[in-house]
Amino acid sequence: MTSVVTAPPPVFARRYRAMSVGMVALILLLAFEYLAVATAMPVVGRELNGYHLYGLAFSGGLAATVIATVVGGRWSDARGPRAPLWTGIAGFIAGLAVAGAAPTMEVFLAGRFLQGLGGGLFNVALYVLVAQVYPAEMHPRVFSLLAAAWVLPSVVGPGIAGFVAQNLSWRWVFLAVPVLAVPAAFVLWRGLPGGEPQVREAMGRAFLPRLAWGGMAAAGAALLQYGSGTPGTGLPLVIAGLAVLAFALPRLLPPGTLRAVRGLPTVVALRGLAAGAFFAAEVFVPLTLTRVRGLDPAQAGVALTGGALAWSLGSWIQGRGRFGRVPVLRAGTTMIAAGITVTALTVFHQVPVLVAFGGWVLAGLGMGMVYPTLSVLVLELSAPGEEGRNSASLGIGESVFSIVAVAITGALFAGFDGRTPVYLLCFALLVVMAGTGTLIAGRFEHARRAGTMEV
Repeated sequence: MTSVVTAPPPVFARRYRAMSVGMVALILLLAFEYLAVATAMPVVGRELNGYHLYGLAFSGGLAATVIATVVGGRWSDARGPRAPLWTGIAGFIAGLAVAGAAPTMEVFLAGRFLQGLGGGLFNVALYVLVAQVYPAEMHPRVFSLLAAAWVLPSVVGPGIAGFVAQNLSWRWVFLAVPVLAVPAAFVLWRGLPGGEPQVREAMGRAFLPRLAWGGMAAAGAALLQYGSGTPGTGLPLVIAGLAVLAFALPRLLPPGTLRAVRGLPTVVALRGLAAGAFFAAEVFVPLTLTRVRGLDPAQAGVALTGGALAWSLGSWIQGRGRFGRVPVLRAGTTMIAAGITVTALTVFHQVPVLVAFGGWVLAGLGMGMVYPTLSVLVLELSAPGEEGRNSASLGIGESVFSIVAVAITGALFAGFDGRTPVYLLCFALLVVMAGTGTLIAGRFEHARRAGTMEV
C-alpha cells in the first residue's frame, strides 16, 4: 500500500493568514527600528548633549535583551507564550515612546533599555508561538518568511531614518513606529488560536539563579561592548567583560555548547559562530569600502543591501526543503567564510572593488541558508515545554558570540589605528570563526518528537 504525502499548507493559508501577517508586520517594524537607530544616533547624541553616553545607547539595550531573553524563555515554558508576547510588545512600544520624547540622554537610555526588554521577550515568545501554532512541516517556511521580513528594512530603513532625522526630527524615527505597531499587534491577536494554554508549572526557584546569570552575562556584554569603543582606556573593561562572560555564559547555554557537544549544544554554538562572523564582518565592509577604497557611504551601503537580498534568497532556498539539513548548514557556513574572504581581498587596490559586492552577496546567501535552518532545528530538538528555554539559549548565544566578535575585532582595529593590515587580521579571524562552523555543522542529532533519532 502506497502512502500519499501531502504538501504542507501555505504560510498564508486562511487558517494561518492573520497570524503570519501580524508576525511579519511586527518583525518589519522591529527590523526597521534596529537598523534605523544606528543612523539616527549621531543626531540624538548631538541634540541631547549625550556623546559621553553614546555607547550605552547600544550596550544598554543589548544588555536588556539578554536579560529579557532569559526571562521570556522560562516564562513561555511555564505559562505559555502569550503573556510574554504581549508584555514584550507593550514594553517595546513604551520604550520607543520614552526614547522619542526624551528630554535628556539619560531618559533616552531608559527608553532604549525598555526597548531591549520588550524585544527580547517578544522574540523568544514568537519562537514558542510558532512551535504551538504551525505544524512542524511548516516551520522551515515560517522562519524563511520571518527572515525575509528583514529585507525591506535593510534596503530602505537607514535611508528613511537618515532623511527623517535630517529634515524632520530624529524623534519621529522612534515615535512613528508605535503608531504602526498597534494595528500590527491587533492583526496578530486576531490570528491567535482560541483558548488560553494551561499553566504547565510555576516559574520555580531554579529560575532565580538563571535570571542572576542572565544579568551577569548582560553586564559582561555591556562592559565588553563599551570598553571596545573606548581605545586605550577601555582595555580593562574589555578584559573584565570577557571574564564575566566566560563565567556566566556556560550557565545559560545547553551543557557542552562551548565544546560543540553533539545535539542541541552544536545547534546553539553554530548559530553563535555564524552570526558572530557575519555581523562582525558587516561592520568592516563599509569601513573597507569607504576608508580603503574611497567609496562614499551610499555606494558602500549597496553592498550591505546586496547581502540582505541574498539572505532572503538563501532563506527561500532552505524553505523549499529539497536539501538535507547537514548539506545546507555546511554549504551555508562555507559560503559565509568564502564571502568574507573574497570581500577582504578588496583591501588590495589591485582587486576590483566590485569583488567586495560579490563577496558580500555570497556571505548573505550563506547566512540565509543557515539562520532559519537552525531556528527550525532548535524546535525539533526541544521536548514539549522546553521550546522557550532552548529558544532563549539560541538567542543568547547569537547575541553574545556577536558581541564578542564585534568587540575583539573593533578593539584590534582601534588599537592599530585602522591600518590596512588590521583589516586583513580582523577578516581572517572571522573567516576562522565561520570555518569552525563548517567543521561542526554535522554534529547535531535530528530528533523526531516520536523519539526516533537520525544523525
